[in-house]
Amino acid sequence: MEFVVRRAEVSDAAAACETIRRSIVELCVADHAHDPDILARWLASKTLENVADWFANPQNHCVVAVAAEPFAILGVAIIRRPGEITLNYVSPDVRFSGVSGAMLAALEDIARRHRWPDATLISTTTARRFYRGRGYMETGPPMNLFGASRSFPMRKMLRDG
Repeated sequence: MEFVVRRAEVSDAAAACETIRRSIVELCVADHAHDPDILARWLASKTLENVADWFANPQNHCVVAVAAEPFAILGVAIIRRPGEITLNYVSPDVRFSGVSGAMLAALEDIARRHRWPDATLISTTTARRFYRGRGYMETGPPMNLFGASRSFPMRKMLRDG
């Protein structure tokens, strides 16, 4: 499958929001176990308005993975100063196709260009192995986010010093 990772635009917000919501509902079952309360809390901020605001916020560096034919937002990822990755979601239609890895590489490149020494994130149980496989290490005890079972603070050094 061919796709490109590019800077997100506010006009991408509707399709990006749908991708984020589908990813949470369909791919993160190990985290929410179809619990409607957990899902409601997790999805509460994933609205068209909020995604558009995230994309418009100059503090955020937002990327999308896009397929050209037919046009589709395959993934959405955001990093902000000082290297905090706030989300990295992929469409269930393209899981394990390299989309998440390509977006993560783009975020890490952004962090390196800004000379941020590391990238940090809080991983779901679902994504934990993915991040470990890309050099992220756990930095503390598991957390409870949105009522989900366990979330893991992680960090990857991007440069010395």
